[in-house]
Amino acid sequence: LEQLGAWIKETSLCGLGQSAPNPVLSTIRYFRHEYEMHIKEHKCEAGVCAKLVRAPCQSACPAGVDVPGFVSLTGEKRYAEALKLHRERNPFAAVCARVCFHTCEEKCRRTSIDSAVSIRGVKRFMVDQEITIQVPEVRENAENAKRKIAIVGAGPAGLSCAYFLARLGYKPVVFEAEHRPGGMLVQTIPAYRLPREILAREIRMIENMGVDIRTGMALGKDFTLSSLKEEGYDSVFIGVGNPEGVKPPIPNIDSEGVVDALKFLQTYNLRGSVPVGKNIIVVGGGNAAIDAARTAVRLGAEKVSIVYRRTQSEMPAWAEEIDAAVEEKIELLTLTNPKKILNQNGKVSGMFCVRMKLGTFDSSGRRRPVESDESFVLDADQVIIATGQTLDTAKIMGDVPLELVSNSQIMYDSQTGQTSEPWVFTGGDAATGPSSVIEAVGAGERAAVGIDEYLTGEKHDFWRSEKTNDTFFDPEAEPAKYPRTHMVMLPAERRMHNFDEVELVWPENEAVRQARRCLRCDYGN
Repeated sequence: LEQLGAWIKETSLCGLGQSAPNPVLSTIRYFRHEYEMHIKEHKCEAGVCAKLVRAPCQSACPAGVDVPGFVSLTGEKRYAEALKLHRERNPFAAVCARVCFHTCEEKCRRTSIDSAVSIRGVKRFMVDQEITIQVPEVRENAENAKRKIAIVGAGPAGLSCAYFLARLGYKPVVFEAEHRPGGMLVQTIPAYRLPREILAREIRMIENMGVDIRTGMALGKDFTLSSLKEEGYDSVFIGVGNPEGVKPPIPNIDSEGVVDALKFLQTYNLRGSVPVGKNIIVVGGGNAAIDAARTAVRLGAEKVSIVYRRTQSEMPAWAEEIDAAVEEKIELLTLTNPKKILNQNGKVSGMFCVRMKLGTFDSSGRRRPVESDESFVLDADQVIIATGQTLDTAKIMGDVPLELVSNSQIMYDSQTGQTSEPWVFTGGDAATGPSSVIEAVGAGERAAVGIDEYLTGEKHDFWRSEKTNDTFFDPEAEPAKYPRTHMVMLPAERRMHNFDEVELVWPENEAVRQARRCLRCDYGN
């Protein structure tokens, strides 16, 4: 299109011909990712292109899960079939039923009537009915089993890559730096959101498919990319995430009592204990900030305040998590900017803050917060910093010269996961920066297909073919009249002092009712 547009502009003799390509060239310039998504992935991000979109919810899912399929099967009480269908595209069904940001619901066409189908709620009920592990088709392949593939990082991206490679007959080896697999799923997401036995069950499923997980093996310390190559590995997938916190430029940031949110959560989740103050300030507005604050409450903190420089509606954390934090007596101090950490004899004693006000709009489309004349001091004996995550790429690469997007991101092909070194692939946060679990799952799946194509010269992604949905649907019937039901939480006073799962599953009759609210946008496709 670019070449054609340039050719028309250069060769046309009239003003109309010379200017006609400009609108197309302008949209390519500013919306190139949408063109590439439509052309390369055959996906429409907006969910409106009829030829590309089977159902908007499925199109919005980064892993391409057949949402209408598993929802309608759940509506017919065919739970095992529903779960097996879900795992065609996502091995972490039970995990995502608890921690997914459910982008599928944002595109649900039911919103044109009342409110979106509670897809995650239906999924949560579905996965809790599992008795026998539902594993989709695995194709044994003697040639693939002989090929050596290393996966670095046992997080959602790495384990998903291993899962889909195992379905193609490979026997990948996963190297994990910590003593427990799961990556950020086990290291930073608290048990009250994701019970550990739920995660362990799905990881065991992946292991039983022929995946070898080796813990206590850190890239750059116990092995390198070059040493894997020397040991005969034909391909390597890097799925190490963004495991390090970012320090903001706040004076006295190195005072005793200032801790990084990721390190705070990792220490407790992996070691079972972490020092906790009585009066805590958490700096940041993302999920790590909310998780750290709610964890601190459960570990005995008497007062926890979250300081964020924008408004509550602009906090990147999941809205339901923010509401839950407020219910648990966590104070939200929005439009508040930390200017300096106060200390006494090197130990945190408080924080000097400036009140912010909203100014003009910035490049993100949001009103830029600017400082006002109002300032104040917050007392504290511990400060938890949750202002970003990063990756030390130099430590990861060693002497393998991978091209980088920045100091914390590896350049890669978003369709295949392939890096500048053809035998090295990547995906998840290491490639994109901090993102979601379901984004990492989708990246792992695409990399598995890319690795297989690199090793065999062909694509064997059999699970991507759409499955026939044989559930009953009457297109002439009126949509179900009953409204969306929200998930039920344990009362705040019952959940604040323990790590029991806070979200409760629906009873069967409610789950079936909610599943039947689906408009079946997939019907006829």
